[in-house]
Amino acid sequence: MTSTITKKEDKTIALKINVTWEEVKKAREEVIAEMVKNADLPGFRKGKAPKKIVEEKLDKSRVQEETLRHLLPKAYIEAVKEHKIEPIIDPKVHIKPLEEGKDWEFEALTAEEPEISLGEYKKNVQSVTAKSKIIVPGKEKQEVKLEDIIKALLDSTTVEIPKILIEREADKLLSQSLDEIKKLGLTLDQYLSSTGKTAEMLRLEAEGKAANDLKLEFTLRKVADSEKITVSDADLENTIGKAKTSEEKQNLQANKYLLASILRQQKTLDFLRSL
Repeated sequence: MTSTITKKEDKTIALKINVTWEEVKKAREEVIAEMVKNADLPGFRKGKAPKKIVEEKLDKSRVQEETLRHLLPKAYIEAVKEHKIEPIIDPKVHIKPLEEGKDWEFEALTAEEPEISLGEYKKNVQSVTAKSKIIVPGKEKQEVKLEDIIKALLDSTTVEIPKILIEREADKLLSQSLDEIKKLGLTLDQYLSSTGKTAEMLRLEAEGKAANDLKLEFTLRKVADSEKITVSDADLENTIGKAKTSEEKQNLQANKYLLASILRQQKTLDFLRSL
């Protein structure tokens, strides 16, 4: 197996992977051997049918599919190690037409954590939070809106989100929107007609929101790393202990990693409010 790497302008990483025909044949033989072992043909005990008879009855497309499933993960992991990258998502794989006797070629698109420059974010945020620190006798303390703090943070931040990340997040947002539309008892066409939108407009809106959401997520993570904001076991247990039902408590305990991420983000927002 050989591979090459290309880092695109939007920071998407493209791995071109070539698996030799010899490696393909070896993997296919292993797949066929496993199928023979589990074959259940009339007149034979399970796994005891002659290999030649089993092979004649095997679905070639299924054999190819299983061979791909056998080869792809291994080839991708080897390419990742070879090029010393740290992907943060599963790859989007494009497979070139597969031909008998020829090497198999794939392209795996993925992305690493985007580079972020926070700029003078503290100064920007402080220009907003300063309003809440001014005390005027006889007047209530002026509260600062969280969205104003976030805007000040993002205005000072420079980050380029890989397109593959935006597309994947947009897919999730669109899926959620479709679920909500169905709950209203509408078809997609009915919804589009009632709102005066097109499917392309929905997609653009989803990608815009996805880009903003991801920028905020990565920026808050960068601030947390810079300020060494962490979540302790005590923080987790304290939050789990406040669960209103036993079912909620079990869910929190089963998803501690996600809970820690949410708590860290909340601590980071509290830090920004305190500036």
